[in-house]
Amino acid sequence: MKVIWAPWRMEYILSEKEDGCFLCDLIDSDPSEDNLLLFKSECAMVLMNRYPYNNGHILVAPKSHTADISKLEKEEYYETMELFRFSLGILEINLKPEGFNAGLNLGKSAGAGLEEHLHWHIVPRWQGDTNFMPVISDARVIPEAIAETYNGLVRQFGEFAQWQEEVQR
Repeated sequence: MKVIWAPWRMEYILSEKEDGCFLCDLIDSDPSEDNLLLFKSECAMVLMNRYPYNNGHILVAPKSHTADISKLEKEEYYETMELFRFSLGILEINLKPEGFNAGLNLGKSAGAGLEEHLHWHIVPRWQGDTNFMPVISDARVIPEAIAETYNGLVRQFGEFAQWQEEVQR
C-alpha cells in the first residue's frame, strides 16, 4: 500500500476554530505571505485559500460582512465582480489552467464554510487533476507550495494596483 501525504490538511483539522470572521480580520491588514492576502481595494479583497482544493485556489470577497448578496451596495458588488474577473485573468496568465470552477456557496447547506461573509471561490482546473487520489485516498495532490504560488500571484496584483491608480488620475 502506498502512503499519500497531505500535511497541510492536518493543520486545519487540528486547529482551533476561531470565533469571528477571518475575512473581516484581514480588512486592516496588508498583503503578506503569512495572511495570504493578495490584494485589497476600497470595497473588496482577494486572498488565497489556506486549505485549497487545487493549486491557485483563491477567494474574492467584499469587505462588507454580510451573507446576503442583495445587501451589498452597488459599487461594492461591482468592485467585487471586477476583482473576480481580474483574478481569473491573473490565474490564466500565471498558472495556465484549462478551466475553472468558480462560484459562491450561499448558506451552510450549500457548502459555505464561512456562511456569514460572502466570498466567491475560483479554483483553477487542469485535465487529469481529478483522478483516483481523492476517491481512493481522500487526498489531493497540489503540485506547488502555497507560498510559491502566492509570491507569483501577489506581484501581478501589485501591477493591477498600479494600473488602477494611473487610470483614476
